[in-house]
Amino acid sequence: MTDIAQPYLSMIASIAVGLLVGLERGWTQRDLGKGHRVAGFRTFGLIGLLGGIGGLAPDTVAASLCLGVVAVLAIGYARSVDPENLSATTTLAGLLTFGASFCATRVSPALGLATGAATFAILSARQSMHALLRGMDESEIEGVSRFLLVALVILPLLPDAAYGPFDAWNPRKIWMVVVFVTGLSFSGYAISRRFGRDRGILVVALTGAIVSSTAVTADYARRLRDEPEARDILSAGIAVASIVMFVRVQLVALALIPRAVPTLALTMAPATLVAVIFALIAWRRHGKGGDGMEISNPLGFAPALMLAALVAGLSLAARWALARFGEQGMAVILTLTGISDVDAAVMTMAGLPPDLLDNRSAGLILGSAVLANTLAKAVMTLVIGWRHGGGRAAMPLLAAVTAAAASLAGWMALG
Repeated sequence: MTDIAQPYLSMIASIAVGLLVGLERGWTQRDLGKGHRVAGFRTFGLIGLLGGIGGLAPDTVAASLCLGVVAVLAIGYARSVDPENLSATTTLAGLLTFGASFCATRVSPALGLATGAATFAILSARQSMHALLRGMDESEIEGVSRFLLVALVILPLLPDAAYGPFDAWNPRKIWMVVVFVTGLSFSGYAISRRFGRDRGILVVALTGAIVSSTAVTADYARRLRDEPEARDILSAGIAVASIVMFVRVQLVALALIPRAVPTLALTMAPATLVAVIFALIAWRRHGKGGDGMEISNPLGFAPALMLAALVAGLSLAARWALARFGEQGMAVILTLTGISDVDAAVMTMAGLPPDLLDNRSAGLILGSAVLANTLAKAVMTLVIGWRHGGGRAAMPLLAAVTAAAASLAGWMALG
């Protein structure tokens, strides 16, 4: 019964593809007069039916049907073409509809319907796509091209294997740091141009820190040099990125090591509170009216390469500590790991036997990793933003480190 019903179900999917695309084309061309439309709702439904028949028929019949559809669409395009408004969208949509309907019966109904849905989505996004193009400038196009070079050309060529002393360096993972920083830098530039620089800085700090607060910090430290009038809001963004990191680490720990969360949360609470206060102070100090100022172009690779070099050095230091101290230096190792990647420290601890560390010690060690990471970002901000407001921008991080260190010392004294 299933084998008998399958061709009918596939044919229904083919017709549905045609009607779906025809719905969009008919709506878009609803104001055109009779005789000025290449194909409408019914025509696309018939194209879908022809594609379905072609998928069920022998290859010679399918080829003949395809040639017939191409000829009809070409004639329709030639007769309806307007020299002042050239567009081959409907003709290409007809060919795609035939192909998707053919796939629905020859390959899979799901594949045909998915192709039809993708075609419908692209066609219906005409206004938003055109608005996006109108809002772009030459620097954004160049930024996209450079990011694609970094992410899609160089990254796949790098080996995914350990090299160097203690097998500390993985070229692909280190280059991923460059990908993160350049991608974040470009997305922040684009968001700031469309939503205003001040709001864009905070939006990118909130969302970018979910992936990498270190990348956000490196990018904003670079912008301290290029955008002196935005130093206060950039300082607030650096503080916000660390706040997001504090919360993110606790959520990851809650999922992987729930026993460590109570101590970790109490340890991080003072640091979070201090960072929030400094972020609010920096925001109020900045005031309003900065959204109309010029936004710097984020095409430089120096901060990204600097951060990648820093990560490589820290990775070597962590591997050396592991070889030097062994399991007895677990706290030192996890703290050093946290300098470059707090999530890695959490995941490393999650993989340890539960009886190796008690709940309180686990929370304190994770707190030390977060503290080390925050201190590393403060140093990074000072170095990259040296003589350009780096000291002021690093103050929220240094204050948070001081608060976290005091909290850690208090907990250790109680122990």
